[in-house]
Amino acid sequence: MSLGLVSDILEVSPQDAWDILKNESNTKLIDVRTRAEWGFVGVADIRALSQETIYVEWASYPSMSANPHFGKEVLEALDGDIPDRLLFICRSGVRSLHAAKAVARLLSDCGKSVQCINVAEGFEGDLNSEGQRGQLNGWKLRGLAWRQS
Repeated sequence: MSLGLVSDILEVSPQDAWDILKNESNTKLIDVRTRAEWGFVGVADIRALSQETIYVEWASYPSMSANPHFGKEVLEALDGDIPDRLLFICRSGVRSLHAAKAVARLLSDCGKSVQCINVAEGFEGDLNSEGQRGQLNGWKLRGLAWRQS
C-alpha cells in the first residue's frame, strides 16, 4: 500500500518496497546513503529475492557534500538496463526522496518512462523523542532482511 505522492514521487513503506521487489522483477533498489552508513549500519539484504542493491552516494561523508555525478553514476550502475521501477532508500527517506526526484527528471529528459519510488522511513527510520533512530520505524525495525556489509 502506498503512502502517497510527494512532488510526483510515489512513497511506499519498507514492507511495500520489499513486496514490490519480490513480486515485480523489473524493479531495482538504489541505496543512496554514504559508504560509512553501508559499512557501519548495514544494508538491505534482497539476495533472497534474486536481487542486488545498487549503491550510489547522494552525498559523501563526512562533509555531506552533494555528489555532482549522482545521476551519471546511477545510469552507469544500471548499465543500459533501465527497469520499469526504481526504489530509492536512505537513512530516513529524505535524501532518497531528493535522489528519486533527480533521477526521475534525468530519465524523463532522456525520454525514458520509469517510476521512481521513495522508501519512506528509510533504512533506520525517524528519530524518536530521545533523538534515536531505529526505534520507531524503518527497514530494520520492520524486520526486513538486512546484513552488515
